Amino acid sequence: MKAQQDQLVIYNSLKGEKETFKPLIEGHVGMYVCGPTLYSEPHMGNMRTFINFDLIYRYLLHLGFSVKYVRNITDAGHITNSAGQEVDSIGEAAKAAQMQSLEIVYKYAVKFQELQRIYNLLPPSIEPTATQHIQEQIEIIEQIIANGYAYEVNGSVYFDTRRYMQDFHYGILSGRKVDELENETRSLNAQDEKRFFADFALWKKANPNDMQIWRSPWGNGNPGWHIECTAMSTKYLGKQFDIHGGGMDLKFPHHEDEIAQSCGSFGCNPARYWMHANMLNVNGQKMSKSFGNYFLPKQILDGSTGLFEKSYSANVVRFFMMQAHYRSNLDFTQEALNAAEKGYERLIEGLKTLDKVPTSTSSFDVDALVASFYKAMNDDFNAPILVSYLFEAVKQINLVNDGSASISAADQAKLRTAMQAFIHDVLGLQAENNQTETRLAPVMDLVLDLRQQARSNKDWTTSDQIRDGLAKAGIVVKDGKDGTSWS
Repeated sequence: MKAQQDQLVIYNSLKGEKETFKPLIEGHVGMYVCGPTLYSEPHMGNMRTFINFDLIYRYLLHLGFSVKYVRNITDAGHITNSAGQEVDSIGEAAKAAQMQSLEIVYKYAVKFQELQRIYNLLPPSIEPTATQHIQEQIEIIEQIIANGYAYEVNGSVYFDTRRYMQDFHYGILSGRKVDELENETRSLNAQDEKRFFADFALWKKANPNDMQIWRSPWGNGNPGWHIECTAMSTKYLGKQFDIHGGGMDLKFPHHEDEIAQSCGSFGCNPARYWMHANMLNVNGQKMSKSFGNYFLPKQILDGSTGLFEKSYSANVVRFFMMQAHYRSNLDFTQEALNAAEKGYERLIEGLKTLDKVPTSTSSFDVDALVASFYKAMNDDFNAPILVSYLFEAVKQINLVNDGSASISAADQAKLRTAMQAFIHDVLGLQAENNQTETRLAPVMDLVLDLRQQARSNKDWTTSDQIRDGLAKAGIVVKDGKDGTSWS
């Protein structure tokens, strides 16, 4: 696969253009992707990002790269809200639910793990959490201060953007210009601790109502939003690595500030290639609670979105997402989902038909067809073009099956191997025998929630009836220290 590795081209957000991919170490890839923040369940837009980077991870593995894939979990820290204020989002969610922070984090961690299983995401190599790396965050902040790019005020530490701009380019990733940003931002007042509007928190002094507090050289407090990713990415991948990815919404300020932190502490941009997955629309509008078109990844599986007439399997939803390039907008509509469902069935049926067709001599160029699969994916992971070539393969298979074309036994085996690899291993579409489990998952979540309610109410009779009834259907329920699972 070395020849295919050398042909891979990636759109680098840092340069604003496609570049031939050259990893720091030949044959090895270090990739960091911003993961979920555990104060709520990921919405469908978040899942699109995770699925797109799962596709990228899968193709890198298919090409034979040794990939260290790090995706973080944000379970602490002050996050900048829409008003530009830094808030403890996990603590606020915990208070609203009358839970402890650890409870809310665990609740949504379990939900995220379940979504990964349902949507067939490969687990990353490492999935570190912010709370496991407080010391690393503190050490990087200390280095930034020592290098003159941060200052402490009343127990909080802020990144000194104006000082940084004397030596580095702030806005190198996003293209934002500080003077233009200043016109869009409210003026600082006497109560503000920051010296400059573009400064951002590296460490925030604890408030009396904070639910999570850590000790630091500057007093008790919490890390800022951006510092955790700098700490975890560089710990596991080094001061500079190959790919940093995330949603388009993270380009500014999160990724821009990550670059500033790395340059301020280590003197270099952490990633050589920055990749950003685009947003999704629903029925022609940006997905938003205010538009009434917001839905969760499980709702489309059980048909409870209120936006579409029916439910769709995780395979179909994943295949639908492959219809748009990761850098393009994706519009969820009833018509598009129905078309994806038919397309998915056509693709899987074509693969089955390939095993049954008679063989003789080939009347079409199988090598060229297989090469087109690689050509599509080597062009910045162009899944829609790959899908179009897979449909071309299905068309040829059907012609062979009808007697209008022919294929040799050797080419049949070659095409089968390639199609299975790109459909199952690269696109991540599950095998047919897993579809029932995928469709059953939302139902099982409801049943197990009802059983958990019975157990909480000490209604052991109902709890046992549910467990025994599922056992009769061949479904085994297991209660463990990490929760309830089924198989």
